[in-house]
Amino acid sequence: MPIPLVNSIASWFLKKRIHQMELFIKYPNEVQLELLHILLDTAKNTEFGKTYDFASINNYETFKERIPVRSYEDYEPMIERSRLGEHNIFWPTPIKWFAKSSGTTNAKSKFIPVSQESLEDCHFAAGKDLLCMYLNNNENAKLFTGKSLRLGGSKELYKENGTSFGDLSAIIIDNMPFWAEFSSTPGNEISLMSDWEYKMKAIVNETIQENVTSLAGVPSWMLVLLNQVLETTGNDHLFDIWNNLEVYFHGGVSFEPYKEQYRKILPRTSFKYYEIYNASEGFFAIQDRNNSSELLLMLDYGIFYEFIPMDTYGTENETIIPLSEVTVGKNYAIIITTNAGLWRYKIGDTVRFTSLNPYKIKISGRTKHHINVFGEELIIENAEEALKQTIKATNCEIVDYTVAPIFMENRKKGAHEWIIEFKTYPNNIEEFTKILDLNLQEVNSDYEAKRYNNTTLNMLQIRVARPNLFYDWLKSNNKLGGQHKIPRLSNKRNYVDELIALNTINSYSS
Repeated sequence: MPIPLVNSIASWFLKKRIHQMELFIKYPNEVQLELLHILLDTAKNTEFGKTYDFASINNYETFKERIPVRSYEDYEPMIERSRLGEHNIFWPTPIKWFAKSSGTTNAKSKFIPVSQESLEDCHFAAGKDLLCMYLNNNENAKLFTGKSLRLGGSKELYKENGTSFGDLSAIIIDNMPFWAEFSSTPGNEISLMSDWEYKMKAIVNETIQENVTSLAGVPSWMLVLLNQVLETTGNDHLFDIWNNLEVYFHGGVSFEPYKEQYRKILPRTSFKYYEIYNASEGFFAIQDRNNSSELLLMLDYGIFYEFIPMDTYGTENETIIPLSEVTVGKNYAIIITTNAGLWRYKIGDTVRFTSLNPYKIKISGRTKHHINVFGEELIIENAEEALKQTIKATNCEIVDYTVAPIFMENRKKGAHEWIIEFKTYPNNIEEFTKILDLNLQEVNSDYEAKRYNNTTLNMLQIRVARPNLFYDWLKSNNKLGGQHKIPRLSNKRNYVDELIALNTINSYSS
């Protein structure tokens, strides 16, 4: 079959989904409540369902009152039993796969259950919907005339007690339908390699021979790969290698710190960027418009959503609300109930709604990734925005960064310590520090109040990282590639102190 015809047929098939999306966009809360009843009915005869008498739960209020909110630690004993081959504990169909995730907050691995239903009705469905939205917004797209360069995790799938575990991306690649594998590069053998550095070289060697039309992966690791592609070929930008490249689908970490570096190696103004919001626990939201910073919350993937307003999170007055009660502009922690048997599960992410018709969000951070040692309530969204403005004002580029508190000691006031690895250095590090501090005050009134006349916080300090510091730190912790991320903000100093120990080249502070 001729490639243009394949492109046309694939585009037509994917666009049919638009009409189904219109249902949950028009009736979002009805779709969510119906989904909750389906999940409860499906799991009513599981061990978990019998414990909480799912069969007698007829409304959201009863569901909310009867079933407690859980973290991974609360779920772990049940998950371990499931990993050993027990069935019907928290979901009726056998759980064959577990997505291994260490995140950035805990060195201990998590094993998130991935059911057949969540794989097909959530993760695979989202992949098709992402393409559907892109094609619907770009009538002249030619995605299927070439291949998608995918950059997944570097862990293999390990068989254990009849179940498998590994990176979510490895599970998806290992189970993906033939049409997805046909349109992707590199092949599965290279994609599932466990040696990250050897794998990167193999990906470069294979993909530079292909007609790549799209990119998909985490921005930090994709940038490493693309720079290796340019170094290998000796080209200045990627269109010299892949002239038909038209879109980059990205997620996992904020795109802001990397945006300008991508624009330099992808200099066409017509090139598109599409953000996704997914995790081991599920696929949650997709950018549904060109050049948008908002993500459409997907409400028919087998995930029922609840939210905790962050101003009550972890307090005696903590409240949990359904989707129908959220408001625009407020910061919420997400609670999910899923078709993989996670019931009222705290995933640790925070979001802010930008629209209620339809429901659209922006990812604002992590419940554990903030700094509030001195009452400053600094979240990742604040840090990213202030850093973006500072980079623009000082004409520099960064590779990575992390921030931690400098605790009060011997009557000295506290401060924040930033470790930043620059790709292009600012002309004056002291000027960069002052501008960053002012920008943080601009985006966060609590930080501004603590900085006023150095009331509680002294001027932030910047430690310039040597080249490849963050890469070496990840490598030393066996966290190269995939979904592994640099911890941006922390109330503790363990990450920063480890990085400082590795930062053997002289650094600056102000």
